[in-house]
Amino acid sequence: MSFRPHFDFVEELRWRGLLHDTMPGTRELLNSEQVSGYCGFDPSADSLHIGNLVPITLLVLLQKAGHKPIALVGGATGMVGDPSGKSDERKLLGVAQIEHNLNGQKQQLMKLLDFENGENKAEMVNNYDWFGKFGFLEFIRDVGKHITVNYMMGKDSVKNRLEGGGMSFTEFSYQLVQGYDFYYLFTQKGCKLQLGGSDQWGNITTGTELIRRKTGSEAFAITAHLITKSDGTKFGKSEDGNVWLDRGKTSPYRFYQFWLNVADEDAIRFIKIYSLKSRGEIEKLIAEHTGKEHLRILQKALAQEMTERVHSANDLALSVKATHVFFGAGTREDLTALDAETLQSSLEGMEKFTLEASVLAGGIPILDLLAQHTHIFPSKGEARKMIQAQAVSVNKEKFTDINGNIDSKSLLHEKYLLVQKGKKNYFVIEAV
Repeated sequence: MSFRPHFDFVEELRWRGLLHDTMPGTRELLNSEQVSGYCGFDPSADSLHIGNLVPITLLVLLQKAGHKPIALVGGATGMVGDPSGKSDERKLLGVAQIEHNLNGQKQQLMKLLDFENGENKAEMVNNYDWFGKFGFLEFIRDVGKHITVNYMMGKDSVKNRLEGGGMSFTEFSYQLVQGYDFYYLFTQKGCKLQLGGSDQWGNITTGTELIRRKTGSEAFAITAHLITKSDGTKFGKSEDGNVWLDRGKTSPYRFYQFWLNVADEDAIRFIKIYSLKSRGEIEKLIAEHTGKEHLRILQKALAQEMTERVHSANDLALSVKATHVFFGAGTREDLTALDAETLQSSLEGMEKFTLEASVLAGGIPILDLLAQHTHIFPSKGEARKMIQAQAVSVNKEKFTDINGNIDSKSLLHEKYLLVQKGKKNYFVIEAV
């Protein structure tokens, strides 16, 4: 029975703006047979970040086209460190740290790819399984003799580092280690395709060359563009650093906000790259967005899809609700419906005051709270005037009694008070 892909994978990447380079014959191969393709993930941290969503998207689209994706976690390569795109040698990680990092990344990959269903269900491999007992002499004899030093020196990842002051033999040998990964998967699992970012082209082609020299067969490669923002900076970082897929490092609310705040100049490009919607659906959204950029139609679609995909439908609902509370017409009921994690992350960045819980327990006059225990207002007189003008809210509810008290019963999750001055000025009082 002949194989027919669900769609032309290479053309899909080209339309989405993802395709950077591909070896001759790759498209023909993918349109003529079911292909196993792999992408590697570096265990330098215990979570993947949104920069990794590009190679993950390559694997997801490969699977949707009817091919078989293989996610390789680098238990061995993580011990060496990939010099590609690096100006300095990376600090080597210990075995225990690498194992910890791998476990975190595996859980995320299990959620984003389908490992359960169909003849093309995803597979996960760890290159330590074949490198763990591979001796040094055996490696340089069986692998090193097939790739010349001249060939290795021609790679950009090597040339750039040599021009910048040199590199260790450990990093110099990295491309051989990654190249052997491809050879191993080619011979053991029939994997004919490697996917990666454009900075991986040199490492990937070392693998195809090793396969050619050791087996006489042909292997293939596809690389995607490294994603940058319209201002030229690297995509995937916020003011606080990387935007992580782990909720403990970047909360679902912060994750949602990141996509919601994508610049208008980038929105059309990013929805093509990251959304798994069909071309027709994406083009319809782009048409609705064009001319109505202030409605942020594409940003909302991206934020919703990515938050649900990486986290959950419930996390998305809470993130939308929190956004409505702080940037819309959210009510006290909306605020109190937020769980502790979403509330805490949505309060980050607001001016914060701390107050001993015991002080609140007996109740505090509102004027004392706003002008003495905190400095939300410079004086009681100013606080009184603003309350009388109905310009002060506590926990999203207008506070109108200048003689009223606030006590611990008002605390959200027994910890926070949210004070609003005017329409947009929020302050957090944390009971400690």
